[in-house]
Amino acid sequence: MTVTEALLVLADGTTFEGEAIGATPPDGIATGEAVFNTVMSGYQEVITDPSYAGQIIAFTYPHIGNYGVTGDDDESARPYCRGVVIRDLARRHSNWRASGDLDGFLRHHGVAGIAGVDTRRLTRHIREAGAMPAAFGTAGDTALKAAALAEPGTDGTDLVATVTCDAPYLVGSGAHRVVAYDFGIKRTILRHLSRLATVEVVPASTSAADVLARKPDGVFLSNGPGDPAAVSYARDTITQLLGNVPVFGICLGHQLLGAALGADTYKLKFGHHGGNHPVQRLADGAVEITSQNHNYAVVEGSIPGADVTHLNLNDGVVEGLRCRDVPAFSVQYHPEAGPGPHDAEYLFAQFQELMNNA
Repeated sequence: MTVTEALLVLADGTTFEGEAIGATPPDGIATGEAVFNTVMSGYQEVITDPSYAGQIIAFTYPHIGNYGVTGDDDESARPYCRGVVIRDLARRHSNWRASGDLDGFLRHHGVAGIAGVDTRRLTRHIREAGAMPAAFGTAGDTALKAAALAEPGTDGTDLVATVTCDAPYLVGSGAHRVVAYDFGIKRTILRHLSRLATVEVVPASTSAADVLARKPDGVFLSNGPGDPAAVSYARDTITQLLGNVPVFGICLGHQLLGAALGADTYKLKFGHHGGNHPVQRLADGAVEITSQNHNYAVVEGSIPGADVTHLNLNDGVVEGLRCRDVPAFSVQYHPEAGPGPHDAEYLFAQFQELMNNA
């Protein structure tokens, strides 16, 4: 196997050596905001999660690709991430479900990667310095450093517009009727929603009037990439929906619901990306092991009309909200991913109950 040397250069000049994998980027340079994910499995679900648009994913677990890939595990039609960084790419995969290998998957979808990187050192650096723009590839270090400095990152950028669907479509055949806003929706979320409703997925720019004209029993606000402050049109739409229909939000949907209620949002130093975050349910003190993928969060205490329902036990970040005066609630984490494995599945039942009582 031919090895092609590559470099990863962060915007602060920190450089990591490795070897090129996946697709070959234009001019030998791929750029994005570098973040790390702590999952030990599920690399395909992570790579195909639209919430990673604009980002380079560094996996902290050293051995990636060992069970190959299968279309059944895709969370979207294609990856939207800018690239992947791993320590050790498995030389062969072994799993009865596999239809191919990770390197071929990356090449097929045009995603560049770099392997052989000291991801422990990289993770420690991002934890200390924060998530930042980066560039990697086979170009020289000077060109990569210039590309990293030119990369704008995710702040203030509407990345939702790059991942949302072009036209509405239907999923499921449940008794309720739900309109789901596609801010970068994952297929696993749709599988959960379709068990309790006929779901019409609509583009992120769909107006509140258009949604209410469909006479839904509930509205779902999906996960998605980037800065919630850059998606002001969605915040304004949600404001018009509140009080007219039950609302349930996940991840970016949680942040946008908070913003519609008047909350402030802020960027975390290096985000929450992983499958083992402990979250406490304040109603009874129970702890849920959760899957998370977000760089932004809701400021605690900035919503007088809502109660905080969940908190991250690692750093105290707000993980859940419930409105006092209207039927609406949200969580920052991903209950559909189920690393617990089913600690948070009850949230979909709560949404169903909210629609039953509306």
